[in-house]
Order: sequence, then C-alpha cells, then structure tokens
Amino acid sequence: MKEVITATKGKYFSVVFTKKDGSARKMTARIGVRKGVNGKGMNYNPDDKGLVVVWDLQKQDYRMVNVSTIISFKCGKKVINNSTNQVELV
Repeated sequence: MKEVITATKGKYFSVVFTKKDGSARKMTARIGVRKGVNGKGMNYNPDDKGLVVVWDLQKQDYRMVNVSTIISFKCGKKVINNSTNQVELV
C-alpha cells in the first residue's frame, strides 16, 4: 500500500484505516506537503514502523497512516478495498 500512496505524487486521496485505539478513520490527504517544515526532521524513521506521513486536509496538519491497517483507498478513478482485496477503476 505504501507504493500506492507514493504513486499519487501529491494528488489528493481518501483513505480509511484503523487507528491505534481500534476505531476507524476516514481521511482526505496528500503527500509531499512541505508546509511548516523546519528542517529538524523526526526522531525516528516512519518507514521502520510501517507509517506514511501525510497532510490531513481537514485538520490542516501532518498525520501518520499505518499502511498495514488500511481498509480502503481511493485516488481519482483507482479504488482499492482491502476488505475484499479488490482493485477497481471507476
């Protein structure tokens, strides 16, 4: 799934995933946003933990998405539903 998110190349996408507390969350996001970046970086590598850093459109802030808990993903005409393991073009 990380490759699918990376392939969006900054386009908006929606993703439904299971949060750490067990609840589901739907997010409209994008990658590649540099707003507020100060150059210090993070204390850890998100890739090591299976996370992808995204910009949450509703919260207007950075969030992490655990790629192993993604339920569904949609970007443009590409829809991936992990609960049924189907890739659809709509």
